[in-house]
Amino acid sequence: MPEQTLLITVTGLVQGVGFRPFIYRIALRHNLAGWVLNTNRDVRICISGDLLNIEGFMHSLSQEAPPAAIIQNIITEETKAEKFRGFQILKSNDVSDEITEISPDIAVCSECLEDIEREGNRLDYSFVNCTNCGPRFTIIRDLPYDRAKSTMAPFTMCPACRKEYEEVTDRRFHAQPVACAVCGPVYELYRGLERTGTGINDIINTVADCIDRSGIVAVKGLGGMHLACDAFSEAAVSKLRVLKNREEKPFAVMFRDLETAREFANINPTEETSLTSWRRPIVLLDVKEPEGGKRLASNINSGLNLLGIMLPYLPFHHQLFRKLKTPAIVLTSGNFSSEPILIGNEEALQQFASCTDAVLLHNRDIFNRTDDSVVRIISGKERVFRRSRGYVPSPVRTALDTEGILAFGAELSNCFCVGKGNKAFLSQHIGDLRGLETTLFYEQTLDRFIKLFRVKPALLAVDLHPDYISTRTAAGFGNLPVISIQHHHAHITSCMAENKLDEKVIGVAFDGTGLGDDGNIWGSEFLVCNLNEYNRVCHFEYLPLPGGDSASEEPWRMAVSWLYKVYGKEFLKMDLPLHRQTKAENATMLISMMERKINCPLTSGAGRFFDAVASLLGICQVAAFPSQGPMLLESLVVPGCKETYKWKAGEVIVMDEVLRGIVDDIVQGFGKSIIASKFHNTITSIIFETVNGIRLREGINKVVLSGGVFQNKYLLEGAVALLMYNNFEVFSHAAVPSNDGGIALGQLAVAAKRREMKCV
Repeated sequence: MPEQTLLITVTGLVQGVGFRPFIYRIALRHNLAGWVLNTNRDVRICISGDLLNIEGFMHSLSQEAPPAAIIQNIITEETKAEKFRGFQILKSNDVSDEITEISPDIAVCSECLEDIEREGNRLDYSFVNCTNCGPRFTIIRDLPYDRAKSTMAPFTMCPACRKEYEEVTDRRFHAQPVACAVCGPVYELYRGLERTGTGINDIINTVADCIDRSGIVAVKGLGGMHLACDAFSEAAVSKLRVLKNREEKPFAVMFRDLETAREFANINPTEETSLTSWRRPIVLLDVKEPEGGKRLASNINSGLNLLGIMLPYLPFHHQLFRKLKTPAIVLTSGNFSSEPILIGNEEALQQFASCTDAVLLHNRDIFNRTDDSVVRIISGKERVFRRSRGYVPSPVRTALDTEGILAFGAELSNCFCVGKGNKAFLSQHIGDLRGLETTLFYEQTLDRFIKLFRVKPALLAVDLHPDYISTRTAAGFGNLPVISIQHHHAHITSCMAENKLDEKVIGVAFDGTGLGDDGNIWGSEFLVCNLNEYNRVCHFEYLPLPGGDSASEEPWRMAVSWLYKVYGKEFLKMDLPLHRQTKAENATMLISMMERKINCPLTSGAGRFFDAVASLLGICQVAAFPSQGPMLLESLVVPGCKETYKWKAGEVIVMDEVLRGIVDDIVQGFGKSIIASKFHNTITSIIFETVNGIRLREGINKVVLSGGVFQNKYLLEGAVALLMYNNFEVFSHAAVPSNDGGIALGQLAVAAKRREMKCV
């Protein structure tokens, strides 16, 4: 059999996922000699042997890669025949400014969980990991991905771990975070400022006892601090709300296992896949009544029919549940108000020692903080709402040259984006850029991404709004060219980039707020656009936004604005829940503001109409958290209702008859669920009829849906189904948030296209 030597280059997510050990094993299995090494942009393999064995190796390479690996491309090149003595892993190399992908953090695998129960140096060890699981992005400082460039560098491997690390057939072969109880990170428990507990079992027993007694424990996790309490204890959840200054925003719940979660939520096979995936996100699920027995605390999800559920993803989580009496805990980010999740030990002790029952810390530094990711299954597909742990820093692959572009994102739910080749690297969830701590986190993480991904900034993309902190941050990059991009165009191009579209489409961008070209606040935009430019075809009618930003926090203000526009002052005489739940003088004050045009900017935001209807139905007058009104409104929808309200089409979509219909139904005593359903159906009808009219005029058949309003499951599923039934090609978000967390990708795409067309 003839022999051959091949040089193979593999790109994609191939570092930090056990790829080199995998290559080593299949090379030995197929009796091949040669080497494998990491570079900062790919994995390179040289194999030598007979042709049949090489064919077997190539098949194994493409079919048996580690679960978390994503192979983007395999390039083979025949080279001069060479004789090797065996197969070996060579030292990593920096070969250029290009980079390979970095693995997100991976939930603990079943084999490592078995190690915790097996006699040896990992018995009861809370930081067990292998090539198939464990910390990755949160500990990495630089590329290539090696222990010396991670926060594991201070932990020198003991002889036993070193042997596993160097043993080709071992599951921990070249696993960079490998450690054990002898040489690795350890937990420390504090009660107040006093360190307590002498071993991990004592520590876990104490933590479990605190939680079972309705206490609160601060726990350092993978990407930051968490606060934990018994999910069945009203008292504990109430204390947690006071501690976090979080009146009503729903908490996520971690269940002991999938079977327990099924008792409290409806879980379909797609939702189960997300729950149990190696990414382990929080999955938003429909609540169901348990069959007798315990009920979750009523103050966990604030009356919504959705519950954010996740399963254990750290070894410690599994260890804790073995000791806990409760089968579910609230596990929420360890921060205050709008600040980022805490990561430092001293800072955590300072903040939490006096206000929790215990603080559990470990001595492995967190370099890149990450919150838990949030997803929801809509139309049978996982939709990412908050993209962080488990998803970042995997890139979005585009059809554009994004090299050197920095996109700074929006003001709220911020993520930024940096371009490298045709890859767009979205940051982890940063949050709302309204506080100093979050702004510092934003700036620090942006600097780290530029360094980590070897980006040489050449072009900057920002939101059209000049006062956004994200927009102003670009000024710190000197005299580089800056492109300002309209918010809703960026929403549509974000979805286009995710779906690799580069052509004219009909874009429907529904959200709450975004500065428009006319100086008004947009948010219900029907666009004909491509990646370079757009034409605003039509939108919902403008309404005054009394009090500006206050109106998004107090839905009653939008209800008054809409009522006054349609009925004048006569609405004050109507018997509406709004009047029974708010003071009459408040409505009078708003009327005066609108008449005198004092702090009443105009808005066409679709989200504000959802706010107004929530207020009219009496379910939310003052929002305790963003989008509370629309979320409560969605939770009222009954799928069997098919009725709609009347509305008037045109360049400006007039909603007067929608309001008249809602008010008539309220006065006639129709149920809230019927009214909420009819309103949702009306919005779906508006989307279809408007898009269909644009298709008839423009001959465009591709529709792109984006914006935070499309996180509404009923609305997105209804719109997609109706459009597809009428032979539209419909594109929506999945891997990238449709909310403002995806804006930066759209900014990046517009900048890349304009540069390509030499419009910069």
